[in-house]
Amino acid sequence: MIHQHDAIAAFDPALWGAMVHESGYQEEHVTLIASENYASPRVLQAQASVLSNQYTAHHPNPADRIEQLALARVKQLFGAAYANVQPDSSAQANTAAYAALLNPGDTILGPSLAHGGHWADGAAASSSGRLYHVVHYGLHRQTGEIDYEQMHALARKHRPRLIVAVFSEQSRKLDFARLRAIADEVAAYLLVDIDHVVGLVAAGLYPNPVPIADIVTAGTHKTLRGPRGGVILARTNPKIEKKLDALVFPDAHGGPSMHVMAAKAVAFKEALDRSFIAYQCQVITNARAMVEIFLARGYKVVSGGTHNHMFVVDLAGKRISAKEAHLALGQAHIAVNNNAQAPCAARGIRIATPAVTTRRCKEPEVKLIAALVCDVLDRPGDESVIHHVREQVRQLCRHFPVYAEDCMPLARISRAA
Repeated sequence: MIHQHDAIAAFDPALWGAMVHESGYQEEHVTLIASENYASPRVLQAQASVLSNQYTAHHPNPADRIEQLALARVKQLFGAAYANVQPDSSAQANTAAYAALLNPGDTILGPSLAHGGHWADGAAASSSGRLYHVVHYGLHRQTGEIDYEQMHALARKHRPRLIVAVFSEQSRKLDFARLRAIADEVAAYLLVDIDHVVGLVAAGLYPNPVPIADIVTAGTHKTLRGPRGGVILARTNPKIEKKLDALVFPDAHGGPSMHVMAAKAVAFKEALDRSFIAYQCQVITNARAMVEIFLARGYKVVSGGTHNHMFVVDLAGKRISAKEAHLALGQAHIAVNNNAQAPCAARGIRIATPAVTTRRCKEPEVKLIAALVCDVLDRPGDESVIHHVREQVRQLCRHFPVYAEDCMPLARISRAA
C-alpha cells in the first residue's frame, strides 16, 4: 500500500508542497504564541484515522466506546460531574453555554476584547454580541489584573444574568471564589473559560474553577496539547446538563467528529500521566525564567511576573511598537502576539512557553530565546541583528525538533527537502 503522505504527494503536488512548507515552518520557527502548541504523534494518529469515516448523530450511549472514554477521562482530570466533549472549539462550547443559561436580551457581564476577552464572548461581530446585552469590565491599569471592584460595581448596577471570566492575557491567578461571591450577590450564573490554562489546571498547578463555577469551558489544543476542539465541564445540575447536551447537538452541529473525539481521548489520557505534570511544571518554570531576562534587560512585564504559561512585555515608551516588534521577530523566526490595541498597561507583546516546552527546551534555552527577543527589540530595523537572531533560532530548532525522525513522516520529509 502506498503511504498516505506519498499518495498525497503523487496525486496533489500543489497541496503537498503547502503541507511540506507548513511543516518546515513549524520546525524552523520558535513559537511563543499562547494559543499554539504541538499535538503529540498519538493525537495526530487518532485524528487522521478511519474514524473520519464514521458519522454519528446522537448523544452517547454505552456502545459509543470512544466518546465514553473521552468523557470518563476528562471528568477524572477536572473532577467534573458533567462533561461534553463534542464541541468543535471553545467558542462553540461558550455559545452552547450561553444558550443553556440565557434568553435573548439577557445581560452578560464579561471582559472586553481590549482587556483580555475573546471575540466570541460579547463582541459586536459575534452572535453573542447580537443576541445578548453585553456589559464589559476591564483590567486594573496598575496591576494588569481583573479590576474586581469595577466588576462588582457593574454587577450591582446592571444585575447580569451571567458573569463570564475569560482571559487571554492574565499572567496571575484568578480569584474564582471572589467571582462566585459577586455572581451570587446578584443571582447570576458564573461561566469560566479556562481555554488558556486548561493544561495547568489538569496538572493541578492552577486553581480549578469546576467546583465553583456553574459552567467551565475550554479548548483542547493549547496547554492541553490535544487536537483543535472544545470541552464543557460542570458541577451536578441536571437541568443545565440536559440543555447543554441539546444545544451542542443538534443545535450547534449536525454530528460530532468521532476522529477528533478520539484524539481528545488520547490527549486526556496523556494528561493523566505523571509526565504531563512534569511538562506543565516546566512550562511555568520556563515562563518565569524568560520573565527574569526581560526584567534584567530593562523591559517591563505586566503584573511583574507570571503564575502560568504566559506574560505580556510592555513596550510603552520603547522605540519599537507592538506591531513592529511582531513583524521584526517574525523575520527572525520568532512568533509572538502583539497587543497593540490594549488601552492599559498591556500594550506590548504576549509571550508564552507551552510550544517551546513541548520541544523539550528548558531554562538555558528559553533564557537564550528571551535574550534574542530583546536583541531584536533593542535594535529596531537593524537587519544584521535580525539575520544573527534568525541563524541562532535555526540552530536551536535543529537541536530541539518538534517531532522525532521516527514518528512524523511529514516533518522528516520537510527537513530533507
